Amino acid sequence: MKNEFTAIVRPAPEGGYWATCLEVPGANGQGETIEETIENLKEAIKLILEDRKEEMMSNLSEDTIMAKVVVG
Repeated sequence: MKNEFTAIVRPAPEGGYWATCLEVPGANGQGETIEETIENLKEAIKLILEDRKEEMMSNLSEDTIMAKVVVG
């Protein structure tokens, strides 16, 4: 399954670039090049989504039904 997210990349005042993700609030990345910045943003998105999943899974009751849902 392929996940696609929207990256907003801007020049950083101190040099290099910084990026945020529209679909994952709090995810951001920085780097000297656009490519490095996007790679750092990808890692931030991955870590945030993993953390959110773990947090939600820890709050599930025993009678919860789980299913995979594919969109798109």
